[in-house]
Amino acid sequence: MAKIKLYIAQSLNSKIALADGSVEWLESIPNPENTDHGYAEFFDSVGITIMGNSTYKQLISWDIEFPYKTKINYVFTRNPEIQNTKYVTFVKENHIEFVQNLRGKSKRDIWLIGGGQLNTWFLNEKLIDEVYVFIMPIVVQAGIELFEAIPRETRLELTYSKVYKSGVIELRYKIKR
Repeated sequence: MAKIKLYIAQSLNSKIALADGSVEWLESIPNPENTDHGYAEFFDSVGITIMGNSTYKQLISWDIEFPYKTKINYVFTRNPEIQNTKYVTFVKENHIEFVQNLRGKSKRDIWLIGGGQLNTWFLNEKLIDEVYVFIMPIVVQAGIELFEAIPRETRLELTYSKVYKSGVIELRYKIKR
């Protein structure tokens, strides 16, 4: 069965984006090692992405080529009117059943991209298996939390940690069941 992995960067004060959804502050973090923080290896390990509609809208607003063209991509939404695109299938209902079926069918792991509300929903439904979080050495103003709304208390087991010269801290956790 495929694992669902939340792979995400956050500020020291747990913001994954500013209030308007922007993440330009990530580009201000020095990277003297010129590292991708394991992104390429992680990206190669997943076959599917899942993100919320607000995250998707932010992504396409950047006026860049769609970055996940080589993956199967799902966007969770409550909007019944939205239409699928060349690279994205919108999941509009029966989200839990959809994820359970997807996990059983997929031969490769699934990347939960976010945002904060979807992260909380997946956590509360016990659908996340692993969390890869990169704590960036910056405090930002009001923004979107890693887990928005009210997450359930969840125990984690630290499986890996690394400190980069830039001050970025990588933490990997397995969700305890």
